[in-house]
Amino acid sequence: MLLTMFISLASCAPTQRTNVILFIVDDLGWADTAIYGSSFYETPNIDLLINNSTRFTSFYAASPVCSPTRASIMSGKHPARVKITNWIGGQQKGQLLQADYERQLPLEEVTIAERFRDAGYATGFVGKWDLGGDGFLPEQQGFDVNIGGHAAGQPGSYFFPYEHPRNDFWDVPGLQGGREGEYLTDRLTQESISFIGENAETPFLLVHAFYNVHTPLQAKEEYTEPFRQKAKFLDDCQETIYTPESGRATTRRCQNHPVYAAMIQSTDESIGAILAELQAIGIAERTAIVFVSDNGGLSTLAEGGKWMPTSNDPLRAGKGWLYEGGIRVPFSIMWPGKTEAGGIRHEPATTTDIYATLQELAGISQAADDASDGISLVPILTGEADSEDRPLFWHFPHYHGSANRPSGAIRVGRYKLIEWFEDGSIELYDLETDASETRNIVTMRPEIADTLLRLLRDWREKTGAEMPVPNPDWPDDGASGK
Repeated sequence: MLLTMFISLASCAPTQRTNVILFIVDDLGWADTAIYGSSFYETPNIDLLINNSTRFTSFYAASPVCSPTRASIMSGKHPARVKITNWIGGQQKGQLLQADYERQLPLEEVTIAERFRDAGYATGFVGKWDLGGDGFLPEQQGFDVNIGGHAAGQPGSYFFPYEHPRNDFWDVPGLQGGREGEYLTDRLTQESISFIGENAETPFLLVHAFYNVHTPLQAKEEYTEPFRQKAKFLDDCQETIYTPESGRATTRRCQNHPVYAAMIQSTDESIGAILAELQAIGIAERTAIVFVSDNGGLSTLAEGGKWMPTSNDPLRAGKGWLYEGGIRVPFSIMWPGKTEAGGIRHEPATTTDIYATLQELAGISQAADDASDGISLVPILTGEADSEDRPLFWHFPHYHGSANRPSGAIRVGRYKLIEWFEDGSIELYDLETDASETRNIVTMRPEIADTLLRLLRDWREKTGAEMPVPNPDWPDDGASGK
C-alpha cells in the first residue's frame, strides 16, 4: 500500500508550501541497506523511500567522522571553514599534535533551521546533536523544538531511561515518562510523529537525527535472534572476515553482525512509521524527504581490534578514513512532483550541498550574505542542469581510533588524491575504474597528482584550514608512524 502511495505521489505537484524532513542516520555505511547492496541487513522501508526518490551513488560526507559532517549540514560550510574538523571530544596525538578545532558550532553561523524559521517554518530537531552543549544546543541554533539533542555523540543506553551506568554525560535528556524496555529509536520516532501532527497545518522542517547505528551496540532481542540464525548460513563470511589496512589497522569485510542488523531494522521501522504518518494525516504529497548518513560505516579499527560491526565492501576502509569507505554515504531526495522515482545520479556531491538544496526545495531564497561552500542540487534533480567536475575537499588533521592518521583529500571528476600530513606522501586513484582504491597510480599519472595536490593545498590556504604540528615529545628516530 505504501509503495502504491509513493508511486502516485511522483505525479502530484504540491499545492502548498513544501515541508522538509531530513533523516540523518549515524554511522550508516554506504552498503548498509539492501538497495545499496546489502544481502544481510533488511531495510524494506528505506528501500521503498529510496526507490521512490532520486538517489546518488557518489555522495560524500564532508568528514569521516560525525561532528564535522553535522556542522556542514547545519551551516552549509566546509568543516575546515567553521573549524570543526574532529568529532567533538577527540584528543589523540602521535607524531603530530592534532590541529586545534572548535568544540561547538559558533552561534554566528546561520543554520539551516534559522533560515527556515525566518521563512515562517516550524522547526524541530529530534535525536543526536553533537555540535555543542549548553548555550549551543538546537534551541539556540534555530530549532523551536529540541528532543534528545545534547552535547554527547551517543546515548548512555538505547533502553529507557537512556542513561549510562557510570557517566551521566551520555544520558539522553528530556525523555522522561518512558517504560522499562522502551527502545530509544522507537521513542524518538513517536516524538517526531507528535511534532508532525502538531504542525500538520503549517510548513515545517524536521531534522530526525538517529542515534542509531552508533555505539553502544544494543538492540531489541526479538530483532537480534533472527539475524543470529541468518548469520549461520552466510558461507562467504566463513573465511575472509578481516583483512589488514595500511599495515596498522584491520577492516571487516563481511556483514554478519546480528545486533547491528537489528539496530538497522529498528531504524528502518522508524522511517516506515514516519512515512505512514505523513500519509495518514494527508500531507505526504507536500513533504520532501532527504535521507543521508554522517560518515562511512564503522568497519576499520587499529590493529588488533575486531569489534567493528559492519563492512563497506567494495569500498576501502571505513569511518575515520578518507578512503571511500569512510566518506561515501547513502543519499536520496524524494520531492513529490519534482524528483523522478527510481532516478539515479552519479555526479559527486557532498553534505555541504544539503543547506542550499533544502532551501530551494522549500522555495526559500538564499540570503545575499550566505557564504555556503555547497551548491543546490535541485537543478541536477530536476534535469535542468548537469553538475560540473567541481573539486570536493576533505580535511582531517587528526588521529582516530580506526588508526587513520592526519590527512587531506580532493576529488575532481574520476580522480581522487590523498595527502598524508606526517610525511607528505600522496596517493592517487582513478575511481571510475578502481572504486576500491587498490591501485595507487601516482607514479603513472604524475601530472594529475601535481595538479590535484596544488588545488588541495591552495584550498587549505584560502579556507584557513588548521593544520597539525610536530609533536616535540615524539621520538626522533626517523619513524613516521604511518
